[in-house]
Amino acid sequence: MPVDPSAAIAPTARIHPDAVIGPGVRVAEYCVIESDVVIGAACVFEPYVYIKRWTTLGERNEISAGTVLGTDPLDKGFSGERSYLRIGNGNKIREHYTISRGTAPESVTEIGDDNYVMTSGHIAHNCRIGSHTVIASCALLAGYVEVEDQAFISGGVVVHQFSKIGRLAMIGGNTRINSDVPPFFLYAGHDVVAKGLNVVGLKRAGYKASDVSMLKKAYQLLYRSGLKLQDALARIEAEIPTPETLHLVNFIRRSQRGICRE
Repeated sequence: MPVDPSAAIAPTARIHPDAVIGPGVRVAEYCVIESDVVIGAACVFEPYVYIKRWTTLGERNEISAGTVLGTDPLDKGFSGERSYLRIGNGNKIREHYTISRGTAPESVTEIGDDNYVMTSGHIAHNCRIGSHTVIASCALLAGYVEVEDQAFISGGVVVHQFSKIGRLAMIGGNTRINSDVPPFFLYAGHDVVAKGLNVVGLKRAGYKASDVSMLKKAYQLLYRSGLKLQDALARIEAEIPTPETLHLVNFIRRSQRGICRE
């Protein structure tokens, strides 16, 4: 059956007969779930949630009131053909949030697992969000943005299309991100600039003092040594090759927009 018998559906909710609703799902008053939607087990939808076509959610997602998932992309080039939004497990998406599907036919916007997405913001078409991130209220992510695991994006941040945010990066409030943001560091400013190591975030994530020390050295080589970028990366690889510093080097070498500076 498309709707599992154990699902609790409010009488005013509207669910298309072709939608698949998993066991233990709770759908509150005035929700709308369109065709070609798959909802995994134990998801919870507060009132007035709208899940549009070609959207898939995994298990244990909690979606707060007024949120719309799977919207058509905000892109003039969108032709109306099928594209997707795929959301993993254990995410919390709070009130009045919108997340779009991909623009090109059969393309995907992807959200990982255990993310906490706060109120009144937008994740645009073809974004790729990792797992265990925090995206605070009123943050706006433009198309094709990539966010690695455990990043923290504060309130009011705006992210330019195609920008990348690295793992365990911490972005201060009301920052404009118009270049790539390497992992493990702190960032702030009207136009994003590096402000040092994300020491608190690293400790909370279980990194040892020795790991933090290596990343501090990498930061100094990258931003304060006066070396050209490629020379700084080569020294990081040669002198302090840990999994974290090598991830940092690889992130920077893959950057197509260039990284922000101090």
